[in-house]
Amino acid sequence: MFFSTFNAHLSTLHLMTKKPHLSFWQIWNMSFGFLGIQFGFALQNANVSRIFETLGAKVDEIPILWIAAPVTGLIMQPIIGHMSDNTWNRFGRRRPFFMVGAILASLALIVMPNSPVLWVAAGMLWIMDASINISMEPFRAFVGDMLPSEQRTKGFAMQSFFIGTGAVVASALPYIMTNWFGIANTAPEGIIPPSVQYSFYLGAAAFFGAVLWTVVRTKEYSPEELRSHAEAEGQVVHESAQDEIENPEKISKVFLTRSIIWLTIGAILSYLIFYFKLHPELYIFSVGIATYGLMMLISGLLIKNGNIQNGIAVVMHDLYKMPKTMGQLAIVQFFSWFALFAMWIYTTAAVTKHIYGTTDPTSALFNEGADWVGICFAVYNGVAALVAFLLPVLAKHTSRKFTHMVSLVGGGIGLISIYFIKDPNLLIVSMVGVGLAWASILSMPYAILAGALPSHKMGTYMGIFNFFIVIPQILAASILGFFTRDLFGGEAVYALVLGGISMFIAAATVMFVNDDH
Repeated sequence: MFFSTFNAHLSTLHLMTKKPHLSFWQIWNMSFGFLGIQFGFALQNANVSRIFETLGAKVDEIPILWIAAPVTGLIMQPIIGHMSDNTWNRFGRRRPFFMVGAILASLALIVMPNSPVLWVAAGMLWIMDASINISMEPFRAFVGDMLPSEQRTKGFAMQSFFIGTGAVVASALPYIMTNWFGIANTAPEGIIPPSVQYSFYLGAAAFFGAVLWTVVRTKEYSPEELRSHAEAEGQVVHESAQDEIENPEKISKVFLTRSIIWLTIGAILSYLIFYFKLHPELYIFSVGIATYGLMMLISGLLIKNGNIQNGIAVVMHDLYKMPKTMGQLAIVQFFSWFALFAMWIYTTAAVTKHIYGTTDPTSALFNEGADWVGICFAVYNGVAALVAFLLPVLAKHTSRKFTHMVSLVGGGIGLISIYFIKDPNLLIVSMVGVGLAWASILSMPYAILAGALPSHKMGTYMGIFNFFIVIPQILAASILGFFTRDLFGGEAVYALVLGGISMFIAAATVMFVNDDH
């Protein structure tokens, strides 16, 4: 019934001026795929550090092994966003990317827990994250495509609900396998426990099935319909997602000049790391700066030579010309995701050592602690699912900025409190604050951002927005190992405290964001 109602909306679209409001179940169906996507992310976040340690990684080596995830997102999301903006075939605009990513990610989830050695696991993380990104990025743009501005907060909240719900189950799967079904959570040295293996297999099935549901149950607006809605809403309409670059000669000069600056900074930092024999992972930071300079150089040369439709040039130009609100949100995202990445990398190591008192990944006590981390991750995701629909209500009566600020403060308190805890059961309380922040991070910035973006570049800008998620993750992977080893004396719990402080900084910067919608 709901499906036929939605088709009726599309067939009578010519009678309407703006995008019609969608029903609760239509928003449910178009967001359901995120349930599967989060199965993949939650299994990755809660178990990859455990897999790395099982295969022989030292605690200070874990951040460098995680570098695949943010680097993959940095590369994949703007590319996929740009491609989906310019795609329309009989399968749709965003939906083809949903399915391709789901198939590849499901296969990677099956292979990951069977990695025989550490380098294979690190490689599979890279492949898995790339595949998840193929599905995930178009989902963010999907809300902007399908919903009118007044329903977008609700749309992103629905995504937060499915993210939380999927992660609750996925994070707890190893614990459930062991305590409900008696599947072993220990294995010989260098072997992934069966409870983790079966959890990844179930995650693969859930990923594919949930995305397939959205693909089958939701139809997309055609380019003509989107253009009609944009005209009705007073937006500047473009025939495609490709904008002509205004004053390309000036833009190319700016890019070429700035490229020299960034390349020089990257080269100097790399030399200093080499000269003072600093830790090798710091090269990630210096090389990353140089790589950004190289991308600006390439873009500048392409624009100078008239290749203004090249994907690299378009993405770099759009980054340069991004809306003011997006730039303000970038600062908030930077500190929010630095905190999250610190949590994902170091919670297992912090809890097993600081609370359980062990660093031996083959011991029953370590695996008991690691399983409890999975439960803690399930709790914060469960809290996120529960409060996902309360946040829009709070935002309606206050503002989206105030709602996001309060949520981030709760997350900061939750992370810092772990340092003071000795009873693992009390970690549940810490995770309540983290869950509040997680729900808001997944919805409020995107709801604010969507109203500031041109409709014909929704995918590209959502992909570029991902830069400000993955750059802090790359920074975290560059410096957290150094901090943990040389400043924190191997005590991973201090990385969580640092993450809490970063969350407070993010909360403070929210109030400087323009939100005119």
